Amino acid sequence: TASLLVSDQESLDEEIANLRKELRVKVNRLFEAQGKPELKGFNLNPMTAEEMKLINHILEG
Repeated sequence: TASLLVSDQESLDEEIANLRKELRVKVNRLFEAQGKPELKGFNLNPMTAEEMKLINHILEG
């Protein structure tokens, strides 16, 4: 069951990444249609869980 959970999580992570990518394209198209400049910082990627753990470890001292 652990391997099933891991594979499900990987599948969900991949699907979320694809949805975020599609959303960026749609938002850019919307702003272009409205004649507004592209959003700055909108193309940032979220930190992974491992990156968050490292940041928290550094901040704790």
